[in-house]
Amino acid sequence: MKGLLLTCLTTMILLACSTGEKKTGDSSEVANPSIVTAGGTLTEIVYTLGLGDRIIATDRTSTYPEKMQSLPSIGYRNQIKAEGILSLAPDIILAEEDYLSDDVVDQLKLMDLEVHFFKKPENPIETKTLVSELAALFEVPERGIEINEGIDKDLQILADYLADNEERPSAAFVMARGPETLFVAGENTFAETIFNLAGIRSSAQGFEDFVPLTPESLVTMSPEYLVLFDSGLESLGGIEGMARIQGIKETKAYQESQVLSFDGHYLSGLGPRVGQVALELAKAVRNK
Repeated sequence: MKGLLLTCLTTMILLACSTGEKKTGDSSEVANPSIVTAGGTLTEIVYTLGLGDRIIATDRTSTYPEKMQSLPSIGYRNQIKAEGILSLAPDIILAEEDYLSDDVVDQLKLMDLEVHFFKKPENPIETKTLVSELAALFEVPERGIEINEGIDKDLQILADYLADNEERPSAAFVMARGPETLFVAGENTFAETIFNLAGIRSSAQGFEDFVPLTPESLVTMSPEYLVLFDSGLESLGGIEGMARIQGIKETKAYQESQVLSFDGHYLSGLGPRVGQVALELAKAVRNK
């Protein structure tokens, strides 16, 4: 309790010392509210809504558009501190559900800040719902409709492509943070969603979430394609460096140089470009 009181006192001092008049309450009370975002998909949507100039800070997952990376960073998940957010004196804080720790949320609410939480999309329908919710919050519903129409158009182009290319290659998504830290994505993950959209059979079946990748599992799955984040492939030393992973040489994916990598947020964010990345992946595994 003493620790919480001390932290709250510190945040109150930071807020009092921040420059500019601090406004609280509903966002409609502020003409051009300043925004702090915690979640890459939220940041992308807010920017796409035409409100990028109002974002004053983001978290580490907010890598798109690239210019967002030049803004002050509040950190990543449990590393985020209320003091850092309060020192920026934002009018509104947007965060993915369960992204901020309970202590941080309590401190922000104690300071009577306007905080909104949103579910991270797990499919294109939820993406469009999030776009509509944010458009309504900032009173730009027409722009939200335009973005959702663009998502529908992209998904229709994807559907037309898959109708003409019915083969379903197999693939596995590998989360890599160096050669000693490897995980494979199973069911109920973004990888399963994006594979389904792209008309790809997931080689990882019978388990959920991410599990450690073993040589035995690689051989058993034997995917035709391996998909990674760009940063993950780089952490392994590129495709050549992957040869050091036990079991990788026995896979068709490695033997035929069918290893693909994408920007992490682009592939996993399920934001407004979800149809575009799914089409790009669909073409990549069909060599078209």
